[in-house]
Amino acid sequence: LVLVGALLWSRRRIRVAIKGLASRVGKPNTDRFGLTLRALGLTLLLALPLPLLLAASGWLLLHTSPATDLALAVGAELLGVAATLLTLEVLSAVCRPHGLAAVHLRWPEPNLRLLRSATRRLTWTLIPAVLLMHLATVLNPLEGGGVLGRLAAILAFGAVAWFMARVFHPRRGIMAQLHHPDAHPILMRSYWLWYPALVLYPLGMIIMAWSGYLYTASVEANNYLDSLQLVFAMVLLEALALRWLLVVRRRLSYDAALERRRVASEAAQSEPREPGREPGGETSDPRFEEPQMELSTLSADTRALIRFSLGFVAIIGSVMIWADTLSALRVFEDHVLWHKTVSVGGEAQQRPVTLLHLGLALLFAVGTWVLLRRLPSLLEIILLRRSKLSAADRYAVTTLTSYVIGAVGTLLVLGTLGVSWTHLQWMAAALSVGIGFGLQEIVANFVSGLIILFERPIRVGDTVTVGDTDGVVTKIRIRATTIRNWDRKELLVPNKEFVTGR
Repeated sequence: LVLVGALLWSRRRIRVAIKGLASRVGKPNTDRFGLTLRALGLTLLLALPLPLLLAASGWLLLHTSPATDLALAVGAELLGVAATLLTLEVLSAVCRPHGLAAVHLRWPEPNLRLLRSATRRLTWTLIPAVLLMHLATVLNPLEGGGVLGRLAAILAFGAVAWFMARVFHPRRGIMAQLHHPDAHPILMRSYWLWYPALVLYPLGMIIMAWSGYLYTASVEANNYLDSLQLVFAMVLLEALALRWLLVVRRRLSYDAALERRRVASEAAQSEPREPGREPGGETSDPRFEEPQMELSTLSADTRALIRFSLGFVAIIGSVMIWADTLSALRVFEDHVLWHKTVSVGGEAQQRPVTLLHLGLALLFAVGTWVLLRRLPSLLEIILLRRSKLSAADRYAVTTLTSYVIGAVGTLLVLGTLGVSWTHLQWMAAALSVGIGFGLQEIVANFVSGLIILFERPIRVGDTVTVGDTDGVVTKIRIRATTIRNWDRKELLVPNKEFVTGR
């Protein structure tokens, strides 16, 4: 009670603090992602009082001694309802004027007004109705909650159906602001599928509850609400990640502009004037700049990685939520493909490899492939923002990280499918013979590439001479290094040439 009272007493100052943070957002010299994290923390404090009060009350009722059936039932339901209430309160606080969504995440103002009003109505309808429905089911199990439980279920599911229909309406809902091809294409293309499902599912629960299956309807309602909370968490995390990406990209562009201005100013001051020649004129000596990253390309790769990661987490979370209800998912565990031999306590035992393991192996393979394509861009941005490494050093770090990710992903896929070293030793022996006869040059180039990345006798951006060719190193790959000569021709030089040659 003291903590809830303190939070309620501080609400005005918290709102003023959030508004003060908003004045520093959007300016390259003052904007930081830390401002968004502080605003998120203050927003959570605004949403915390009532859910905290319900959760504390439920916990106290569960730990009373002696506890009656009514106290245990009320306590358990208060704890369960507190989580749903916290989600609704956070959504309402996020959408406040001058708040997190309006200033930091740049959500459209019409969407924020709609979410605030719809969430407020849903909160004061759904929470009492859900609490009453669950209590009626627990306290009157023989009649399935009775008429009171059914009426509460109709009120709760009807409120959820109205909220979904109002918020996601194709013309008057929040999706109207996203009706352009580049915004969430998969979401927009599948709109005809998930929008009716969101609205019709609660209506189906009303029919089920009125038919006497109130317990089943309540269990399904819990899964439905948990899924909605998971979606809200993923949307908020994606918005925060994109906000971080925007801040970093803006800051890097701002620093690069300042650096160009400083270099130009120093060159203008130090360059001697010659008759008939302006400062900054052409010289006979060619200049080669260290390769710089393309912010637009790196940002696109990082955005794709963020969305893939959140989608992967959403799929895993949905399976965990609905696994107990959708028993058909267990067919993946029951269908055995083959058996693998594992050693337990020094004894060999046979373990089945099922369709579930095959699916996990495919997920690991896809995840490894996406990380290999997208993670180097994220590492490039982080290293550029947080360290003083040169472009060549950053290239070496991201390349070696890609090798590690590929090796770990391969081991995960093989281990999930039950492929152990005992199965690979014959293949390794045959591969050794092949390396000795036909693949020794490729292996030599690969090892030489690792030596180049670790020892760094040459780096990306260096001007080198190989044989009779001069050029600039642009890429260091597994087998060969790319050199661009003065005619802008790309030459592929085997890595072994830089270790054993001249």
